[in-house]
Amino acid sequence: MNGADALMQALADGGITHCFTNPGTTEIHLVAALAREPRIRPVLGLFEGVCSGAADGFGRMTGRPAATLLHLGPGLANALANLHNARRAGTPVVNLIGDHPAAHRPNDPPLASDIATLAAPVSGWVGEAASAAALPEQGLAALRAALGRPGQVASLVVPADCAWSEAAPIPVDGPEPVFEPPAEADLAEAVRMLQAGVPTGLLLGGPALLEPGLRAAARIAKKSGAVILSNTFAARFVRGAGLPLVRRLPYFPERARKRLAEFAQLIVINAAVPTSFFAYPHCSLDVLAAGCRVHTLAGPRQDGARVLAALAEALGAGQEMPETVRAQRPELPAGAALTTESIGAVIGALLPEEAIVSDESGTSGEFAFRGTMGAPPHDWLCLTGGAIGQGVPVATGAALACPGRKVLCLQGDGGAMYTLQALWTQARERLDVITVIFANRKYQILQVELMRLGFNAPAAGILDTMDLGRPDLDWVKLAEGQGVPATAAGTVDGFRAALARALAEPGPHVIVAQL
Repeated sequence: MNGADALMQALADGGITHCFTNPGTTEIHLVAALAREPRIRPVLGLFEGVCSGAADGFGRMTGRPAATLLHLGPGLANALANLHNARRAGTPVVNLIGDHPAAHRPNDPPLASDIATLAAPVSGWVGEAASAAALPEQGLAALRAALGRPGQVASLVVPADCAWSEAAPIPVDGPEPVFEPPAEADLAEAVRMLQAGVPTGLLLGGPALLEPGLRAAARIAKKSGAVILSNTFAARFVRGAGLPLVRRLPYFPERARKRLAEFAQLIVINAAVPTSFFAYPHCSLDVLAAGCRVHTLAGPRQDGARVLAALAEALGAGQEMPETVRAQRPELPAGAALTTESIGAVIGALLPEEAIVSDESGTSGEFAFRGTMGAPPHDWLCLTGGAIGQGVPVATGAALACPGRKVLCLQGDGGAMYTLQALWTQARERLDVITVIFANRKYQILQVELMRLGFNAPAAGILDTMDLGRPDLDWVKLAEGQGVPATAAGTVDGFRAALARALAEPGPHVIVAQL
Protein backbone atom coordinates (compact mmCIF):
# COMPACT_ATOMS: atom_id res chain seq x y z
CA MET A 1 0.00 0.00 0.00
CA ASN A 2 1.30 3.46 -0.83
CA GLY A 3 0.61 6.79 0.88
CA ALA A 4 -2.18 7.70 -1.51
CA ASP A 5 -4.06 4.46 -0.77
CA ALA A 6 -3.61 4.89 2.98
CA LEU A 7 -4.84 8.47 2.75
CA MET A 8 -8.00 7.62 0.78
CA GLN A 9 -8.78 4.72 3.08
CA ALA A 10 -8.45 6.98 6.14
CA LEU A 11 -10.64 9.68 4.59
CA ALA A 12 -13.29 7.13 3.65
CA ASP A 13 -13.17 5.67 7.17
CA GLY A 14 -13.65 9.23 8.45
CA GLY A 15 -16.78 9.78 6.37
CA ILE A 16 -15.62 11.40 3.12
CA THR A 17 -17.91 10.17 0.33
CA HIS A 18 -17.19 12.55 -2.58
CA CYS A 19 -14.07 14.05 -4.12
CA PHE A 20 -14.41 16.87 -6.66
CA THR A 21 -11.32 16.87 -8.79
CA ASN A 22 -9.43 18.36 -11.69
CA PRO A 23 -6.13 16.51 -11.32
CA GLY A 24 -2.74 16.72 -12.98
CA THR A 25 0.44 14.69 -13.15
CA THR A 26 1.44 15.27 -9.52
CA GLU A 27 -1.93 13.84 -8.41
CA ILE A 28 -1.97 10.67 -10.56
CA HIS A 29 -1.24 8.35 -7.61
CA LEU A 30 -4.04 10.03 -5.64
CA VAL A 31 -6.41 9.51 -8.59
CA ALA A 32 -5.41 5.86 -8.78
CA ALA A 33 -6.07 5.49 -5.06
CA LEU A 34 -9.51 7.09 -5.52
CA ALA A 35 -10.28 4.48 -8.16
CA ARG A 36 -9.37 1.74 -5.66
CA GLU A 37 -11.49 3.23 -2.83
CA PRO A 38 -15.15 2.42 -3.63
CA ARG A 39 -16.55 4.49 -0.77
CA ILE A 40 -15.42 7.80 -2.28
CA ARG A 41 -17.10 8.94 -5.48
CA PRO A 42 -14.78 10.93 -7.74
CA VAL A 43 -16.55 13.77 -9.58
CA LEU A 44 -14.72 15.51 -12.41
CA GLY A 45 -14.94 19.27 -12.84
CA LEU A 46 -13.50 20.97 -15.90
CA PHE A 47 -12.39 23.95 -13.82
CA GLU A 48 -11.22 23.99 -10.21
CA GLY A 49 -13.75 26.71 -9.30
CA VAL A 50 -16.44 24.17 -10.15
CA CYS A 51 -14.82 21.67 -7.80
CA SER A 52 -14.56 24.09 -4.88
CA GLY A 53 -18.08 25.45 -5.41
CA ALA A 54 -19.54 21.95 -5.62
CA ALA A 55 -17.75 20.98 -2.41
CA ASP A 56 -19.31 24.05 -0.81
CA GLY A 57 -22.81 23.07 -1.94
CA PHE A 58 -22.30 19.50 -0.77
CA GLY A 59 -21.07 20.60 2.66
CA ARG A 60 -23.88 23.11 3.16
CA MET A 61 -26.51 20.43 2.62
CA THR A 62 -24.90 17.59 4.58
CA GLY A 63 -22.88 19.35 7.28
CA ARG A 64 -20.06 16.99 6.27
CA PRO A 65 -17.04 17.81 4.13
CA ALA A 66 -16.39 16.66 0.63
CA ALA A 67 -12.82 16.61 -0.64
CA THR A 68 -11.33 18.47 -3.54
CA LEU A 69 -8.25 17.25 -5.41
CA LEU A 70 -6.38 20.15 -7.03
CA HIS A 71 -3.29 20.44 -9.23
CA LEU A 72 -0.53 22.32 -7.39
CA GLY A 73 -0.69 26.07 -6.76
CA PRO A 74 -2.30 27.08 -10.07
CA GLY A 75 -5.11 24.57 -9.56
CA LEU A 76 -5.67 25.93 -6.07
CA ALA A 77 -5.60 29.48 -7.43
CA ASN A 78 -8.42 28.60 -9.84
CA ALA A 79 -10.45 27.31 -6.88
CA LEU A 80 -9.87 30.28 -4.56
CA ALA A 81 -12.97 32.40 -5.30
CA ASN A 82 -15.41 29.66 -4.36
CA LEU A 83 -13.24 28.62 -1.42
CA HIS A 84 -13.62 32.21 -0.26
CA ASN A 85 -17.41 31.78 -0.48
CA ALA A 86 -17.15 28.46 1.38
CA ARG A 87 -15.13 30.11 4.15
CA ARG A 88 -17.76 32.82 4.50
CA ALA A 89 -20.48 30.15 4.57
CA GLY A 90 -18.74 28.17 7.31
CA THR A 91 -18.71 25.11 5.05
CA PRO A 92 -16.49 22.12 5.86
CA VAL A 93 -14.20 21.31 2.92
CA VAL A 94 -11.03 19.20 2.72
CA ASN A 95 -8.62 20.32 -0.02
CA LEU A 96 -5.99 17.86 -1.21
CA ILE A 97 -3.44 19.82 -3.23
CA GLY A 98 -0.72 18.00 -5.12
CA ASP A 99 2.88 19.22 -5.13
CA HIS A 100 6.26 18.23 -6.57
CA PRO A 101 8.28 15.69 -4.61
CA ALA A 102 10.90 17.03 -2.23
CA ALA A 103 13.81 16.07 -4.48
CA HIS A 104 12.42 18.09 -7.41
CA ARG A 105 11.59 21.33 -5.57
CA PRO A 106 15.17 22.72 -5.62
CA ASN A 107 14.99 22.61 -9.43
CA ASP A 108 12.17 25.21 -9.39
CA PRO A 109 10.03 23.51 -12.07
CA PRO A 110 7.50 25.69 -13.93
CA LEU A 111 4.46 24.75 -11.81
CA ALA A 112 6.23 25.31 -8.48
CA SER A 113 4.70 27.89 -6.14
CA ASP A 114 4.14 28.62 -2.46
CA ILE A 115 0.97 26.56 -2.08
CA ALA A 116 0.59 27.01 1.67
CA THR A 117 0.67 30.80 1.32
CA LEU A 118 -1.97 30.65 -1.43
CA ALA A 119 -4.19 28.43 0.71
CA ALA A 120 -3.94 30.40 3.95
CA PRO A 121 -6.43 33.26 3.26
CA VAL A 122 -9.30 30.85 2.52
CA SER A 123 -8.38 28.08 4.96
CA GLY A 124 -8.89 27.65 8.66
CA TRP A 125 -6.19 24.95 8.66
CA VAL A 126 -3.21 24.38 6.35
CA GLY A 127 -0.82 21.41 6.53
CA GLU A 128 1.80 19.71 4.40
CA ALA A 129 2.52 16.00 4.32
CA ALA A 130 6.02 15.25 5.54
CA SER A 131 6.15 11.56 4.59
CA ALA A 132 4.03 8.77 3.15
CA ALA A 133 3.81 7.12 6.58
CA ALA A 134 2.39 10.29 8.12
CA LEU A 135 0.04 11.11 5.23
CA PRO A 136 -3.11 9.27 6.42
CA GLU A 137 -2.91 10.84 9.89
CA GLN A 138 -2.43 14.26 8.33
CA GLY A 139 -5.47 13.61 6.15
CA LEU A 140 -7.47 12.88 9.29
CA ALA A 141 -6.11 16.05 10.88
CA ALA A 142 -7.47 17.99 7.90
CA LEU A 143 -10.83 16.23 8.26
CA ARG A 144 -11.02 17.04 11.96
CA ALA A 145 -10.12 20.66 11.24
CA ALA A 146 -12.82 20.92 8.56
CA LEU A 147 -15.39 19.65 11.06
CA GLY A 148 -14.37 22.20 13.68
CA ARG A 149 -16.99 24.81 14.38
CA PRO A 150 -17.78 26.69 12.36
CA GLY A 151 -17.13 24.35 9.47
CA GLN A 152 -14.01 25.47 7.72
CA VAL A 153 -11.77 24.86 4.74
CA ALA A 154 -8.83 22.60 5.56
CA SER A 155 -6.02 22.41 2.99
CA LEU A 156 -3.44 19.61 2.89
CA VAL A 157 -0.49 19.82 0.51
CA VAL A 158 0.49 16.33 -0.72
CA PRO A 159 3.94 16.06 -2.36
CA ALA A 160 3.96 13.37 -5.02
CA ASP A 161 6.58 11.27 -3.24
CA CYS A 162 4.34 11.09 -0.16
CA ALA A 163 1.62 9.66 -2.39
CA TRP A 164 3.73 7.07 -4.21
CA SER A 165 5.95 5.88 -1.35
CA GLU A 166 5.08 2.96 0.92
CA ALA A 167 2.73 3.49 3.85
CA ALA A 168 0.39 1.54 6.13
CA PRO A 169 -3.30 2.00 6.96
CA ILE A 170 -4.25 3.49 10.31
CA PRO A 171 -7.25 2.92 12.60
CA VAL A 172 -9.84 5.67 12.34
CA ASP A 173 -12.47 6.85 14.76
CA GLY A 174 -14.90 8.95 12.74
CA PRO A 175 -14.40 12.56 13.86
CA GLU A 176 -17.57 14.34 14.89
CA PRO A 177 -18.26 18.07 15.25
CA VAL A 178 -17.68 19.44 18.74
CA PHE A 179 -19.89 22.27 19.99
CA GLU A 180 -19.24 24.62 22.84
CA PRO A 181 -22.20 25.09 25.21
CA PRO A 182 -23.39 28.64 25.91
CA ALA A 183 -21.87 30.34 28.93
CA GLU A 184 -24.38 30.62 31.78
CA ALA A 185 -23.66 34.34 32.10
CA ASP A 186 -24.36 34.91 28.40
CA LEU A 187 -27.60 32.96 28.65
CA ALA A 188 -28.71 34.92 31.72
CA GLU A 189 -27.91 38.21 29.99
CA ALA A 190 -30.02 37.24 26.96
CA VAL A 191 -32.93 36.40 29.26
CA ARG A 192 -32.61 39.80 30.96
CA MET A 193 -32.64 41.53 27.58
CA LEU A 194 -35.73 39.66 26.44
CA GLN A 195 -37.53 40.53 29.65
CA ALA A 196 -36.60 44.23 29.49
CA GLY A 197 -39.65 45.23 27.50
CA VAL A 198 -37.79 46.96 24.68
CA PRO A 199 -37.80 46.06 20.95
CA THR A 200 -35.36 43.20 20.44
CA GLY A 201 -34.16 41.38 17.35
CA LEU A 202 -32.94 37.78 17.26
CA LEU A 203 -30.34 37.72 14.46
CA LEU A 204 -29.82 34.13 13.31
CA GLY A 205 -27.20 32.55 11.05
CA GLY A 206 -25.51 29.20 10.47
CA PRO A 207 -27.24 26.17 11.99
CA ALA A 208 -29.67 28.46 13.82
CA LEU A 209 -31.47 28.96 10.47
CA LEU A 210 -32.32 25.28 10.11
CA GLU A 211 -35.70 24.06 11.30
CA PRO A 212 -34.89 23.17 14.96
CA GLY A 213 -33.27 26.57 15.49
CA LEU A 214 -36.10 28.42 13.79
CA ARG A 215 -38.75 26.70 15.90
CA ALA A 216 -36.86 27.40 19.13
CA ALA A 217 -36.44 31.04 18.07
CA ALA A 218 -40.16 31.24 17.31
CA ARG A 219 -41.01 30.08 20.82
CA ILE A 220 -38.72 32.77 22.20
CA ALA A 221 -40.36 35.36 19.95
CA LYS A 222 -43.83 34.27 21.09
CA LYS A 223 -42.88 34.63 24.75
CA SER A 224 -40.91 37.88 24.51
CA GLY A 225 -42.14 39.75 21.45
CA ALA A 226 -38.69 39.59 19.81
CA VAL A 227 -38.45 39.56 16.01
CA ILE A 228 -36.48 36.88 14.11
CA LEU A 229 -33.97 38.28 11.60
CA SER A 230 -31.24 37.00 9.29
CA ASN A 231 -28.45 38.64 7.37
CA THR A 232 -28.92 39.13 3.62
CA PHE A 233 -26.75 36.23 2.47
CA ALA A 234 -27.17 33.16 4.66
CA ALA A 235 -25.32 29.97 3.75
CA ARG A 236 -28.47 27.92 4.10
CA PHE A 237 -31.84 28.38 5.67
CA VAL A 238 -35.10 26.51 5.66
CA ARG A 239 -38.17 28.52 4.71
CA GLY A 240 -41.69 28.16 3.40
CA ALA A 241 -45.20 27.34 4.56
CA GLY A 242 -45.56 26.09 8.13
CA LEU A 243 -42.20 27.51 9.23
CA PRO A 244 -41.53 30.60 11.34
CA LEU A 245 -41.15 33.86 9.45
CA VAL A 246 -37.62 35.25 9.23
CA ARG A 247 -37.18 38.87 8.19
CA ARG A 248 -34.11 38.96 5.95
CA LEU A 249 -32.10 42.17 6.07
CA PRO A 250 -32.05 44.08 2.77
CA TYR A 251 -28.84 44.35 0.74
CA PHE A 252 -28.50 48.13 0.52
CA PRO A 253 -27.39 49.78 3.77
CA GLU A 254 -30.08 52.45 3.89
CA ARG A 255 -32.78 49.81 3.58
CA ALA A 256 -31.09 47.62 6.19
CA ARG A 257 -30.82 50.66 8.46
CA LYS A 258 -34.55 51.28 8.07
CA ARG A 259 -35.34 47.63 8.86
CA LEU A 260 -33.16 47.71 11.99
CA ALA A 261 -34.21 51.16 13.21
CA GLU A 262 -36.91 49.76 15.51
CA PHE A 263 -34.56 47.59 17.55
CA ALA A 264 -32.92 48.83 20.73
CA GLN A 265 -31.32 45.42 21.28
CA LEU A 266 -29.93 42.67 19.09
CA ILE A 267 -29.17 39.13 20.28
CA VAL A 268 -26.85 37.40 17.81
CA ILE A 269 -26.81 33.62 17.29
CA ASN A 270 -24.30 32.15 14.77
CA ALA A 271 -24.41 35.34 12.70
CA ALA A 272 -22.18 38.28 11.87
CA VAL A 273 -23.17 41.66 13.26
CA PRO A 274 -24.80 43.50 10.32
CA THR A 275 -22.68 45.85 8.25
CA SER A 276 -22.80 47.49 4.85
CA PHE A 277 -21.67 45.27 1.96
CA PHE A 278 -19.72 48.20 0.46
CA ALA A 279 -18.67 51.64 1.63
CA TYR A 280 -19.92 54.82 -0.07
CA PRO A 281 -18.62 58.39 0.09
CA HIS A 282 -20.57 60.59 2.49
CA CYS A 283 -22.66 57.67 3.73
CA SER A 284 -22.63 56.11 7.17
CA LEU A 285 -21.47 52.51 7.37
CA ASP A 286 -23.64 51.93 10.46
CA VAL A 287 -26.80 49.94 9.85
CA LEU A 288 -27.77 49.44 13.50
CA ALA A 289 -29.79 52.09 15.30
CA ALA A 290 -27.75 54.51 17.39
CA GLY A 291 -27.18 53.02 20.82
CA CYS A 292 -28.44 49.56 19.83
CA ARG A 293 -27.12 47.05 22.32
CA VAL A 294 -25.60 43.94 20.72
CA HIS A 295 -25.17 40.70 22.65
CA THR A 296 -23.54 37.70 20.95
CA LEU A 297 -25.14 34.70 22.62
CA ALA A 298 -23.75 32.07 20.25
CA GLY A 299 -20.56 32.53 18.29
CA PRO A 300 -19.47 30.45 15.31
CA ARG A 301 -18.12 27.59 17.46
CA GLN A 302 -21.51 26.96 19.06
CA ASP A 303 -24.60 25.12 17.84
CA GLY A 304 -27.16 27.90 17.48
CA ALA A 305 -30.12 25.54 17.53
CA ARG A 306 -29.05 24.07 20.88
CA VAL A 307 -28.33 27.53 22.25
CA LEU A 308 -31.76 28.76 21.20
CA ALA A 309 -33.39 25.72 22.82
CA ALA A 310 -31.51 26.48 26.04
CA LEU A 311 -32.59 30.13 25.84
CA ALA A 312 -36.22 29.15 25.31
CA GLU A 313 -36.08 26.94 28.39
CA ALA A 314 -34.36 29.60 30.50
CA LEU A 315 -36.97 32.13 29.39
CA GLY A 316 -39.83 29.78 30.22
CA ALA A 317 -41.05 29.97 26.64
CA GLY A 318 -42.92 26.67 26.76
CA GLN A 319 -43.93 24.89 23.57
CA GLU A 320 -46.45 27.37 22.22
CA MET A 321 -45.62 28.44 18.68
CA PRO A 322 -46.55 31.73 17.08
CA GLU A 323 -48.40 31.84 13.80
CA THR A 324 -46.19 30.42 11.06
CA VAL A 325 -45.99 31.32 7.38
CA ARG A 326 -49.24 30.25 5.77
CA ALA A 327 -49.32 28.22 2.59
CA GLN A 328 -49.83 30.66 -0.26
CA ARG A 329 -48.61 30.66 -3.81
CA PRO A 330 -48.73 33.49 -6.33
CA GLU A 331 -51.23 33.20 -9.13
CA LEU A 332 -49.65 32.00 -12.33
CA PRO A 333 -49.20 35.01 -14.62
CA ALA A 334 -49.73 34.57 -18.33
CA GLY A 335 -49.02 36.02 -21.71
CA ALA A 336 -46.98 39.15 -21.23
CA ALA A 337 -43.30 39.85 -21.80
CA LEU A 338 -41.05 38.27 -19.24
CA THR A 339 -39.97 40.35 -16.20
CA THR A 340 -38.16 39.52 -12.98
CA GLU A 341 -41.49 39.95 -11.18
CA SER A 342 -43.33 37.47 -13.40
CA ILE A 343 -40.43 35.00 -13.18
CA GLY A 344 -40.67 35.18 -9.38
CA ALA A 345 -44.41 34.54 -9.53
CA VAL A 346 -43.99 31.48 -11.76
CA ILE A 347 -41.26 30.04 -9.54
CA GLY A 348 -43.38 30.66 -6.43
CA ALA A 349 -46.36 28.97 -8.05
CA LEU A 350 -44.45 25.86 -9.17
CA LEU A 351 -41.59 25.30 -6.69
CA PRO A 352 -41.90 21.71 -5.37
CA GLU A 353 -41.69 20.68 -1.74
CA GLU A 354 -38.15 20.00 -0.47
CA ALA A 355 -36.58 21.88 -3.37
CA ILE A 356 -33.11 23.35 -2.91
CA VAL A 357 -32.56 26.82 -4.35
CA SER A 358 -29.03 27.97 -5.14
CA ASP A 359 -29.35 31.73 -5.51
CA GLU A 360 -26.83 33.80 -7.41
CA SER A 361 -29.43 35.85 -9.20
CA GLY A 362 -28.03 39.27 -8.28
CA THR A 363 -30.52 42.03 -9.02
CA SER A 364 -32.97 39.67 -10.75
CA GLY A 365 -34.00 37.22 -8.05
CA GLU A 366 -35.64 39.32 -5.34
CA PHE A 367 -39.13 38.57 -6.66
CA ALA A 368 -38.36 34.84 -6.67
CA PHE A 369 -37.43 35.10 -3.00
CA ARG A 370 -40.66 36.92 -2.22
CA GLY A 371 -42.79 34.67 -4.40
CA THR A 372 -41.63 31.51 -2.65
CA MET A 373 -42.27 32.71 0.91
CA GLY A 374 -45.46 30.64 1.21
CA ALA A 375 -44.33 27.80 -1.05
CA PRO A 376 -43.85 24.31 0.44
CA PRO A 377 -40.79 24.04 2.72
CA HIS A 378 -37.47 24.31 0.89
CA ASP A 379 -33.81 25.27 1.40
CA TRP A 380 -32.31 28.53 0.16
CA LEU A 381 -28.52 28.81 -0.39
CA CYS A 382 -27.08 32.30 -0.84
CA LEU A 383 -23.94 33.89 -2.26
CA THR A 384 -22.17 34.22 1.07
CA GLY A 385 -18.86 35.77 0.06
CA GLY A 386 -19.89 37.92 -2.88
CA ALA A 387 -17.52 36.15 -5.32
CA ILE A 388 -19.68 35.45 -8.37
CA GLY A 389 -19.53 32.11 -10.13
CA GLN A 390 -20.92 30.22 -7.14
CA GLY A 391 -24.50 29.46 -8.15
CA VAL A 392 -24.15 26.63 -10.69
CA PRO A 393 -21.33 24.78 -8.85
CA VAL A 394 -23.13 25.02 -5.49
CA ALA A 395 -26.26 23.63 -7.14
CA THR A 396 -24.15 20.79 -8.52
CA GLY A 397 -22.80 19.88 -5.09
CA ALA A 398 -26.24 20.19 -3.48
CA ALA A 399 -27.71 17.78 -6.06
CA LEU A 400 -25.01 15.22 -5.29
CA ALA A 401 -25.64 15.67 -1.55
CA CYS A 402 -29.42 15.25 -1.87
CA PRO A 403 -30.14 13.06 -4.91
CA GLY A 404 -33.84 12.75 -4.15
CA ARG A 405 -34.52 16.48 -4.20
CA LYS A 406 -35.05 18.93 -7.06
CA VAL A 407 -32.42 21.68 -7.24
CA LEU A 408 -33.22 25.06 -8.77
CA CYS A 409 -30.33 27.41 -9.56
CA LEU A 410 -31.15 31.11 -10.03
CA GLN A 411 -28.14 32.47 -11.87
CA GLY A 412 -27.22 35.82 -13.42
CA ASP A 413 -25.71 35.55 -16.88
CA GLY A 414 -22.50 37.37 -15.93
CA GLY A 415 -21.73 35.09 -12.99
CA ALA A 416 -22.71 32.01 -14.98
CA MET A 417 -19.82 32.62 -17.40
CA TYR A 418 -17.32 32.17 -14.56
CA THR A 419 -18.14 28.51 -13.97
CA LEU A 420 -20.37 27.36 -16.82
CA GLN A 421 -18.31 24.13 -16.91
CA ALA A 422 -20.44 22.99 -13.96
CA LEU A 423 -23.20 22.29 -16.49
CA TRP A 424 -20.95 19.65 -18.05
CA THR A 425 -20.52 17.99 -14.65
CA GLN A 426 -24.30 18.04 -14.17
CA ALA A 427 -24.76 16.32 -17.52
CA ARG A 428 -22.01 13.78 -16.84
CA GLU A 429 -23.44 12.92 -13.41
CA ARG A 430 -27.08 13.16 -14.60
CA LEU A 431 -27.97 15.55 -11.81
CA ASP A 432 -31.50 16.83 -11.25
CA VAL A 433 -30.74 20.56 -11.52
CA ILE A 434 -32.72 23.28 -13.26
CA THR A 435 -30.63 26.37 -13.99
CA VAL A 436 -32.51 29.58 -14.73
CA ILE A 437 -30.21 32.06 -16.47
CA PHE A 438 -31.39 35.65 -15.98
CA ALA A 439 -30.16 36.94 -19.34
CA ASN A 440 -30.21 40.72 -19.02
CA ARG A 441 -26.89 40.88 -20.90
CA LYS A 442 -25.18 43.16 -18.40
CA TYR A 443 -23.68 43.36 -14.96
CA GLN A 444 -26.83 45.02 -13.64
CA ILE A 445 -25.63 45.28 -10.04
CA LEU A 446 -22.57 47.23 -11.19
CA GLN A 447 -24.77 49.69 -13.03
CA VAL A 448 -26.85 50.13 -9.88
CA GLU A 449 -23.72 50.67 -7.79
CA LEU A 450 -22.43 53.13 -10.40
CA MET A 451 -25.45 55.35 -9.76
CA ARG A 452 -25.09 54.97 -6.00
CA LEU A 453 -21.50 56.21 -6.23
CA GLY A 454 -22.65 59.41 -7.91
CA PHE A 455 -22.09 58.61 -11.60
CA ASN A 456 -25.45 59.98 -12.72
CA ALA A 457 -24.35 60.45 -16.33
CA PRO A 458 -21.64 57.81 -16.80
CA ALA A 459 -19.50 57.87 -19.90
CA ALA A 460 -20.19 55.30 -22.57
CA GLY A 461 -16.80 53.74 -21.93
CA ILE A 462 -17.74 53.00 -18.32
CA LEU A 463 -21.07 51.43 -19.25
CA ASP A 464 -19.36 49.38 -21.94
CA THR A 465 -17.34 47.53 -19.28
CA MET A 466 -20.62 46.46 -17.66
CA ASP A 467 -22.37 45.34 -20.85
CA LEU A 468 -22.43 41.70 -21.98
CA GLY A 469 -23.47 42.41 -25.55
CA ARG A 470 -21.50 42.68 -28.80
CA PRO A 471 -21.93 39.74 -29.17
CA ASP A 472 -24.81 38.53 -26.99
CA LEU A 473 -24.14 35.27 -25.17
CA ASP A 474 -26.08 32.38 -26.70
CA TRP A 475 -26.95 30.42 -23.58
CA VAL A 476 -28.92 27.76 -25.42
CA LYS A 477 -25.85 26.84 -27.46
CA LEU A 478 -23.55 27.20 -24.46
CA ALA A 479 -25.69 24.82 -22.40
CA GLU A 480 -26.19 22.33 -25.21
CA GLY A 481 -22.45 22.39 -25.84
CA GLN A 482 -22.03 21.16 -22.24
CA GLY A 483 -24.58 18.39 -22.82
CA VAL A 484 -27.52 20.06 -21.05
CA PRO A 485 -30.84 20.62 -22.88
CA ALA A 486 -31.82 24.27 -22.91
CA THR A 487 -34.83 26.43 -23.72
CA ALA A 488 -35.00 30.19 -24.23
CA ALA A 489 -38.11 31.96 -22.96
CA GLY A 490 -39.03 35.57 -23.66
CA THR A 491 -42.66 35.43 -22.54
CA VAL A 492 -44.37 34.43 -19.32
CA ASP A 493 -46.16 31.57 -21.06
CA GLY A 494 -42.90 30.30 -22.49
CA PHE A 495 -41.10 30.45 -19.16
CA ARG A 496 -43.97 28.78 -17.31
CA ALA A 497 -44.10 25.92 -19.84
CA ALA A 498 -40.32 25.47 -19.76
CA LEU A 499 -40.17 25.36 -15.96
CA ALA A 500 -43.11 22.97 -15.69
CA ARG A 501 -41.50 20.66 -18.23
CA ALA A 502 -38.11 20.74 -16.49
CA LEU A 503 -39.73 20.03 -13.12
CA ALA A 504 -41.48 16.99 -14.59
CA GLU A 505 -38.36 15.51 -16.20
CA PRO A 506 -35.24 14.18 -14.44
CA GLY A 507 -31.76 15.38 -15.26
CA PRO A 508 -30.26 18.82 -15.81
CA HIS A 509 -32.03 21.58 -17.74
CA VAL A 510 -31.24 25.21 -18.54
CA ILE A 511 -33.95 27.84 -19.00
CA VAL A 512 -32.74 31.12 -20.47
CA ALA A 513 -35.00 33.90 -19.20
CA GLN A 514 -34.65 36.63 -21.83
CA LEU A 515 -35.10 39.95 -20.06
